[in-house]
Amino acid sequence: MLKTFFRQATADDLELLEAIENEADTLFATVFSIVGWRPAPSYTKPSQQNDFILVASDGPKSDAVGFAHVLAVPGSGHLEQLSVRQPAANRGHGRALVGAVKSESRLRGCKRVTLRTFADVPWNAPFYLSCGFIERDPDSDFLRNLLVAEQQRGLGYGRRVQMNFDLTDELPR
Repeated sequence: MLKTFFRQATADDLELLEAIENEADTLFATVFSIVGWRPAPSYTKPSQQNDFILVASDGPKSDAVGFAHVLAVPGSGHLEQLSVRQPAANRGHGRALVGAVKSESRLRGCKRVTLRTFADVPWNAPFYLSCGFIERDPDSDFLRNLLVAEQQRGLGYGRRVQMNFDLTDELPR
C-alpha cells in the first residue's frame, strides 16, 4: 500500500475531480447494466463554509487520484461523494480518504459522518462497513430528504442504505 497525501481542493482541481467521478461511475453503469449513465455534476467550490473537498494523491505535487466531497449539516459531515481513479484502485486511497474525512470532520466539530450508498455493491456498503460505518435509519430532516432526492434523481438501480460513523466512539489518532 502506498502513502496517500491529502489537501483541500482548489478551483484548479475541479475539472479533474469531475473526470474522476465520471470514470468511477462507469463501474456502476456496468454493475447495473445501465446505458446512458448521467455524467457527474460540475464541481464548484463547496457551497457552505464548512463543506469541504479533500483531494488524495500519491505525492505532494502529484495529480489527484481520488477525492471526497463532504457536506456540512448540523452536527455531522455528510460524505456526499468518494471516488478513486481506476488505475489507483485497490491501493488504499479510498480507505485513507475515509480516514481523512473522519479526521477533518472531527476537527470541524462534527459528532458523526453520514453517507448514503448502494447496499450490495462491494465497493460501497461492504467497504464502508469495513471502515466502521453502521447501517442506520435516517434520523434527521436532511437525511430523510436525501431519500426523496435519490428517487427524483433516479437512483433506484439497487437497494440504498443510510450509514453512520459516530466520531465520539473513536479517539483521534
